Amino acid sequence: MIKKIDFKIDELSSMKNYPKDLYYIGNINLLNQKKVSIVGTRRPNSYTKEFTHKLASKLSNAGICIVSGAAMGVDALAHKASQNYNTIAVVANGLDIRYPSVNKTLIQNIEKNGLILSAYEEGNKARNYTFVHRNEIVVALGDILIVSEADIKSGSLTSVDYTLKMNKKVYTLPHRINESLGTQALVKKGLIEPIYDIDEFVENIAPKQIKTQIKDEFLEYCQNSPLYDEAVSKYNDKVFEYELMGKIEIRNGKIFVL
Repeated sequence: MIKKIDFKIDELSSMKNYPKDLYYIGNINLLNQKKVSIVGTRRPNSYTKEFTHKLASKLSNAGICIVSGAAMGVDALAHKASQNYNTIAVVANGLDIRYPSVNKTLIQNIEKNGLILSAYEEGNKARNYTFVHRNEIVVALGDILIVSEADIKSGSLTSVDYTLKMNKKVYTLPHRINESLGTQALVKKGLIEPIYDIDEFVENIAPKQIKTQIKDEFLEYCQNSPLYDEAVSKYNDKVFEYELMGKIEIRNGKIFVL
């Protein structure tokens, strides 16, 4: 059920103009949590996919709410890594429209377990300017911004501009030469900072919340995306059991926690 927010969200005061209206579906209490925004390319490489998932998952397990824009690629990865319940998705259209259609199931899951926000009434379709506005809201909600991967002309770089104007820190994953040239150029200029150690980064962001909500030894092992063969040799039937339960996913010979 779509509802209108009838109170002020303090974090959005950092925007150039506070949104005239805001609508939501889901758990409005997530706005009260410590939040980190994660955005990036719609076509991430395998390295970005793995470490965006790992980073978002560990932040979520440390009690931090993941904010993103429900787009393909990095956005979807970040939302999924939070297990859909500890995440806020900001969209560029009315909440009666689930866009992009490829993420329809993801958006429905966030509606049920997380929070979907929009500055647009029902029936409003996404436009170029609504995407830009969406990006500003995503940035404003988070304490910091993480741009996993972005090319020189990537739309994610507008999010970096917003973040710097709001005097917030921007982080990225360290990439190889000729990859993620947009973020690498900003690293070179000293405008954004690479994350070299995910565990250390999460501990610094959430020092009091670092005790993971996961108490399961096997799931803790899987947090580091072990090789499938190694996991089977160490835990045997647990791999098959947890895959059937939907707690893990096997991709490219590695195991990922869902």
